[in-house]
Amino acid sequence: MLGTQTAVWKTMKQNGGDITALYARLSRDDELEGDSNSIVHQKEILSEYARKHGFENTRFYADDGYSGTNFNRPDFQRMMTDVQAGLIKTIIVKDMSRFGRDYIMVGYYTEILLPQADIRFIAVNDGVDTDNQADNDFTPFRNIINEWYAKDTSKKIRSVLRAKGNAGKHLSVIPPFGYKKDPNDKEKWLIDEEAAQIVKKIFRMYLDGDTMGGIARKLTEEGIETPKLYAENRGIKHYKAATYPEIWSRISVEYILSNYEYTGCTVNFKTRRRSFKNKKQVIQGKEDWAVFEGTQEAIIDKETFETVQKMRGTKRAYTKFNEVNIFSGLLFCADCGGKMKMNSINRNGKVDFNFNCGNHVRLGKSYCFSHFIQAKDIEAIVLDDIRTMAQRIVLDEKAIREDFIRHNAELADKAIKSAKKELQIKRKRTEELSRLMQLAYEDRLKGKMPEDICISFIQKYSDEQKRLEAEIAELETRLTETTNTIQSADEFIRNIKKYLEAPELTREMCYELLDRVVVGGHPKHTGKERVIDIVYKVDIASVLRYKLNNLNT
Repeated sequence: MLGTQTAVWKTMKQNGGDITALYARLSRDDELEGDSNSIVHQKEILSEYARKHGFENTRFYADDGYSGTNFNRPDFQRMMTDVQAGLIKTIIVKDMSRFGRDYIMVGYYTEILLPQADIRFIAVNDGVDTDNQADNDFTPFRNIINEWYAKDTSKKIRSVLRAKGNAGKHLSVIPPFGYKKDPNDKEKWLIDEEAAQIVKKIFRMYLDGDTMGGIARKLTEEGIETPKLYAENRGIKHYKAATYPEIWSRISVEYILSNYEYTGCTVNFKTRRRSFKNKKQVIQGKEDWAVFEGTQEAIIDKETFETVQKMRGTKRAYTKFNEVNIFSGLLFCADCGGKMKMNSINRNGKVDFNFNCGNHVRLGKSYCFSHFIQAKDIEAIVLDDIRTMAQRIVLDEKAIREDFIRHNAELADKAIKSAKKELQIKRKRTEELSRLMQLAYEDRLKGKMPEDICISFIQKYSDEQKRLEAEIAELETRLTETTNTIQSADEFIRNIKKYLEAPELTREMCYELLDRVVVGGHPKHTGKERVIDIVYKVDIASVLRYKLNNLNT
């Protein structure tokens, strides 16, 4: 089809037939205005105008459901590709707002790019025709008005959604897989028992040691319906398209495992858009979430959910005997900083497991010496440390909590102040860059700046703005993590108390409590007592810290 289309266009060009592009656009916001802006109505106006004014060889380009501030619209980009190929002579739109609502970008296309390509541009209702420059003096101001309209509309919509979200109502139109809308109350979610069993199965499989990719593969092999296929087979609306709807993907499994709403709450404002011009979704820190507990029946209890979240952050490893390494990603060499590697030895039918420095095993003693330690010994050490810490917390929980908060408050406060200051500087610079791009464009219109310099400036400022936006996102994440460190003290205390009398060390305990375990060298290599540092996810050990010495294996 594409080859045939291209051949036709080439023939047109060879025969001297230039395309008249008739472009139509409708956004979801425009739908609120009624039928006047509908794609069908726009096409009727454009066809009639082309017929009356003798434009032949017309071709429609239409984008339905795309904002005027977004210029990455499929058919708009297809039209620009044809412009670059020299296939188009004239572009006709109903009005300037159909072309776009970003006055800098609209101005760039209509004042610079299209004239350079010798393309005539017509906006029917606005009386704009680049073949008659005398009538186009007001065009830049009309573009500014269109952008203001887009900004104002976006602000009103955000205000409505903000009010709805703060009231605890679901902002998502479609419930997550496992829930369904109450037929008597569309704002309420009910458990879809059949789908909920699949959700529970996924959580159970992950806790049992399956990877997300492994879970996806097993679900597909078992013929279990994907969320997309499940919805299609029952006539339920579903957001996501899928190339292979019958195959589970790792992404689908990950989405289910990370969805906090399965605990029975509503979580609003998890993402935001940078501006009305930039539609890219940015993940917000938890401090910006609006969480409403008990808005629907829970499919997964909170304890299970939180354990899974901690496990998701660490890779798992298995031995050749299919034994799960409960310390996977948590055990490190004190001397080279490399990860400790788990090994297994079969001695007369009895399998023993041990750990050693991975760099020593892979690169030899010239890189790092042996840090050999038996798995049962390191497990016993860590388990004893967890029990001891739990005992000390139980004895004086209030004092320990206060000491921890006091110990970390000053450090956290400095980190937060520094991050906020840096964040303010970068945000101010992004605003300045937007202003500089605007000034460059205005200088070009006034004839104060050559076209090539204007384009160069806009590109330079745009590149810097994109880089700063990425840095701002990173700073926001860092700020969130710093704040959450203080807020997580109570959660850590609650979790560790559960293991006061734990009979054995489990993978869940390690992922829930530990940040890392650092293993010092064997005494026979160092001539010193072995030191093992156990570092917890929340550094409450700053109050209770101690080191285990004199370990001989």
